[in-house]
Parts: sequence; structure tokens; C-alpha cells
Amino acid sequence: MAEVVSSAAPANGSSPTSTPASEVYAVFGAEPEIQAYAMAKYSRSSLSMKESLKEISSQKAEKFLNTFYFQYGHRSIADLAHISLAIEKLSILAAIVIADEQRWDGQERSTRYQDFRKSGYFTPDFGADHSAHDLYQQTIAQLFSAYETLSEKMFHYLAETTPKPGEMKQEAYDRTLRARAFDISRYLLPLATNTSLGEIVNARTLEMQVSHLLSHSHKEVRFLGEQLKRAAISAAYNVNHESWRKLVQDIRELSPELAARAEAELLKEVRVAPTLVKYADPNTYELETRSELRQRASELMHNAPIESARAVDLLEDEPLDVELASTLLYEHCSYPYRQIRRSVEAMSGEQRKAIIDAGIRHRGRHDEMLRAFRAGQQFRFDILMDIGGFRDMHRHRRCIQIEQAFTTAHGYEIPPELAPAGALADYRATMDAVSAAVKTISASGALEAAENSQYAIPLGFRKRTLFKMDFAEAAYISELRTGPAGHASYRNVAYAMFEEVKRKYPAMADYIRVHDVHTPVDLLQR
Repeated sequence: MAEVVSSAAPANGSSPTSTPASEVYAVFGAEPEIQAYAMAKYSRSSLSMKESLKEISSQKAEKFLNTFYFQYGHRSIADLAHISLAIEKLSILAAIVIADEQRWDGQERSTRYQDFRKSGYFTPDFGADHSAHDLYQQTIAQLFSAYETLSEKMFHYLAETTPKPGEMKQEAYDRTLRARAFDISRYLLPLATNTSLGEIVNARTLEMQVSHLLSHSHKEVRFLGEQLKRAAISAAYNVNHESWRKLVQDIRELSPELAARAEAELLKEVRVAPTLVKYADPNTYELETRSELRQRASELMHNAPIESARAVDLLEDEPLDVELASTLLYEHCSYPYRQIRRSVEAMSGEQRKAIIDAGIRHRGRHDEMLRAFRAGQQFRFDILMDIGGFRDMHRHRRCIQIEQAFTTAHGYEIPPELAPAGALADYRATMDAVSAAVKTISASGALEAAENSQYAIPLGFRKRTLFKMDFAEAAYISELRTGPAGHASYRNVAYAMFEEVKRKYPAMADYIRVHDVHTPVDLLQR
């Protein structure tokens, strides 16, 4: 690498030195919007970052952002303001919605390493429909009771069938088998289960996320959109507040005047994004397009029976208009992609164009195209898998993921360990009872009844999602998710993805380093 040298001549007139002129340093302590302003100034000022930060005030930052971000549309400025947020006691359903963002970084509570018996759950608003409310409560209580029973039964079964190595401590052995037991009992956890997550996003992503949440079909999700917006523009939690408050008190004993200055500087309220997120509102484009595409999907499919399809189906190439029209409709029904595509292919070109037009007609000046328009990937998998396994696959954000709604229409998975553990009959009885309850709640007269019923669906029920990606991502998922320490659900899906690639591109399969899921797994391997 060529060395960067200083071009400035030394004061004594000698030749330039070879001392590198570059300076690299981390920045700490600047509020997100002030940091964004300082970075944005690189394009408009010769000041260094240190000089910019010294001369910037929150008022200057707000004025700058209001001008260049909102008036001139320089949206990339908000990419420079990164914000950490904690979202606690929300449903697993809502957590899936919040995490459904490609530019999102975060972590959620793990169903493998935590016991969810005491987590509580979300209860949607059933209005005056007390019958639906009571059935919902009974269903959730039944699921948590079954979850607790199955967790214990599977732990004892695994302990009986998995000898402890002599060198392994009892605590580590128990902890490992508990995690494996939770991998099985999690199939019974309802989407209503409370969870918590943390996210780190830039302000532009947060603004778009809030707008998306405010436009969602579920009331809880819309409420969380309001809460995220409020958290961004209100005073943030200061982890140093208590220790700094004590420091100010100590200073006050020595100098009240100095303490007042310290208090104003150290204990001031900080708002992480008072400017950049304040105008986030429900997205008219999303709302109106969803309504129109739902209607078109219903009219096209005519309540036809859902055809059986491979759990992991690698789709063939097709004309762009066929892919766009099929993908736009896919999200708004429960049919396999191939079944939808066959109906779309039977249309005239003008009819397909009408569907695509419906996906773009309501787009505003600053709206990105819907995710369905991110088309043209070589590897497109239509995947049907349990919701719990989907949550793990959902983390692969390099993919374009087009989700269908939660439903009981595709049935549920049955972990193979249930039968030998003597737990299969109870599991089936619970899942079948829940399926009937979900249908009853959905058919009730309550507002948003179909949406409310989804909270009672356990993670063992199947969900359909279209995953679009390049070869590198297909290889990455196949390699990572087939590892023996992983959950059996996504291991099988990842291996099926590999097999689909191998079937279509035999020579390319040699470049993918997968673990054979048919090889027995050491349950104590982590």
C-alpha cells in the first residue's frame, strides 16, 4: 500500500517528511443528531470532526437538518445518526414485525436459553365481544400449561437418553439439556408471548420503521410505532445519570456555583432524534396498496384450495412482469408461489400490468417502492416452515423476504422426539384445540378479529415466506444453518435449500460446505 505523506514543508525548509498525515480517531459522547450534522459537514466544510463538534449546538443541528433533510430531501444525512432503543414486553408477533427491516441490527430474547413460563402475554382489544376474549384467555392459558409440562417432560426424557460425560459438570449438562428441551417445547408458545428486544438503527431507518408500524394491520404494532416515535423525540434514559447525580451532589458540598454548572452539563435531558423522526406518520402508500392488493388476490384465487407444495421450493426464472405481479399478490394470501404464478401466467399482459400498477399507483414523492419490487434475484425460495424456525431464518437480512400472514391453514410441525417421550398425544390435542379456537375467534364480530386471533397461534404452526437472494447468501445460509448445534427446524430447511441448489446447479453445490442433517447429532454439543 502506498504511504500517505505530508505535503507541508517543515519550518526549517528541509524536504517533506514521510510522517503519515492521516488521522483516525473514534468519537464518543456526541448526541446522534449532532454527530450526523458533524459528519454531514465534511461535504460542506473543511473543518475537522473535532472542530465541527466544538462549534455545533443542538439548535444549529436542528436548523441544518430541517433545511437539508426535510426541505432539500438529503435523506442520507439521517443515515449518520445511530440510535439505540429497548423495546420490552411486546408480543412475539410484534417483535417479528419490528425486526422485519433489512437495515436493522438487534437482539431478542431466546426461546432456547430462557424459560418463557413467567413472561406473560399480550391480550388484544376484543371490545364488547366477551366470548372471544374468554376463549382467547382459555387458549393462551392452555398453551402455557402445555409448554410448562412439555418442557419438564422433554428435559427428563433427554436426560434419560443422553448420558452425562464424566468430565462434564452437572450444571453445564443440565443447562444444555434444558436448552434442547426448550427447542421442542417452544412449538407451543403462542405469538402472544411477551418478549423483549433491543435495536440499533440509523434515524432514516427508524423514521421508515415508525411509519411502517403506524400503518400496520395490528393495533399493538401501531401502538409500538407511536411508542418508538415518542422514545426518539423524548428524553432518553441516561445510564450515567445516577452516578453523575451523586458526583454533582459531592461537588455542591465544595462549590454550589460549580455544581450548578456540572448539573446543567451532566444531567441535561438528551433526545436522540428530536428532529429526524418527528414527522413520521402512517404511510398512505402502504395502507391503500395493501387494501387494493388484498382485493385483487382474493378475486384472482377465488378461495381455491391451497395446493400442496415442497416445503422448500427453488423457483425457476420467469419474465419480470410475471414475477412482480405474483410477488405483489403473494403477501396478501396463503397460497404457494407456484399456484399464484400459474394464475398470473394465465392472465393477459394488460391484466398483469394492472396488478403492477396497483403496487405503484399510490406511491408518494418520498416513498420507496414496496419490497415486492426488489426482483430479479437468481435464487428465490418459497419456504413453508414452523414460525419458530422462521424467526431464526428471519435474521438473514441480506435476503429479500416477502412474508405471508400468520395462519393455521398450513398445519403444524411435530417434533420427532414427542412420540418416544410419550408426549405426542397431548401435543396433538393441544394444537388441534388451538386451531379450532383460532378459527372461532377469527370469525367473531370483534374489530380486527382475524388479526386478534393470530396471537393465539403457537410457534409450531407453519408460515410461508418467499426468500430472494444471490448465490453467496444461499451458500451462507446452507452452511451456517445446517450446523449440528442449531435447531432441527432450520437445519432441515437450510439443507433442503442446499439440495434444491444442487438439483438445479449440480456443479455449484461443490462450493457449499454443509453439514449433513441426516448424521446423528450430539445433543451436548453447543
